[in-house]
Amino acid sequence: MTTTELAPPAPAAAPDKPRGRRPGRLKGDAWPLLLPALIPIALFSVYPLLQGIYLGFTDSHAGLNQVTQFTGLENYQRLMHNELFWSSFKIGLIWALSVTVLQFLAAMGLALLLNANLRLRWLARTLSLIPWAMPPVVTGIMWRLMFDPNSGPISSASQALGFGQLNLLGDFTTALPAVIVVGVWAGMPQTTITLLAGLQGVDDSLHEAGAVDGASPWKRFLHITLPQLKPVIIAITSLNFIWNINTFDLIYVMTNGGPGGKTMVPALFAYNEAFRYGHFGIAAAMGNVMVVVIIGLLLFYLRSRLKEERR
Repeated sequence: MTTTELAPPAPAAAPDKPRGRRPGRLKGDAWPLLLPALIPIALFSVYPLLQGIYLGFTDSHAGLNQVTQFTGLENYQRLMHNELFWSSFKIGLIWALSVTVLQFLAAMGLALLLNANLRLRWLARTLSLIPWAMPPVVTGIMWRLMFDPNSGPISSASQALGFGQLNLLGDFTTALPAVIVVGVWAGMPQTTITLLAGLQGVDDSLHEAGAVDGASPWKRFLHITLPQLKPVIIAITSLNFIWNINTFDLIYVMTNGGPGGKTMVPALFAYNEAFRYGHFGIAAAMGNVMVVVIIGLLLFYLRSRLKEERR
């Protein structure tokens, strides 16, 4: 009987690795497929942005046969000495901070209510979305009519209660608070829905364990719910602040920056410089300043998100 020596099995060949192309890089034949998406982005996003940056360094202004000249940083120097520019920034910050904070507090209360086991909860959730379904211009017109000192229901109710006629949008001290209230109302649905989604992801067993240990509902909210919602809260408040500091349409319709510039936010200041006074260069410079501020806020937001993901 002869025996045959078997050769040891050959080691399994290592799987072939893709060569010649780093991960994340597109093949040359993929670019034509992206062109239908890249061309509109370049035309309607990148080109206007580059054009705006360029105009910010020129003396571009309205009028036929006007020659545009490169003026360097002159527009920015004029902005630095413009009191209305600094006032609009101050009002924009007050507006954005107030709306963001009040919107979060109101939305958190509403989200907690909508998350509870209440009858007709579906109806309450549907009604809470109504402000979201209304365009900002329609919202502004509706609230301007409600604030009307002669025929608005708010002023009528004030007179019926003996407090006299109210002209909230025409008063120097109440115009900005009145617009802030409308801003909170208009943007609350998206914040509420986001927080409600976060609440439904909180583990109920943690609340049950806290209740067994004798923790009050407030302490369970403070030590269980809020920490679980922290990533959602950071995301929604950061994005809301960026959106709010860019607000234009709602305030334009309600007050157009008045009375006396008390509701003049940066976007409205730039709009008036461009289309009311014809100072396109100044308006573009203002827009460039806003781009830098918003990019700074976005970097802060992204840094916060990265920190949360690394934990």
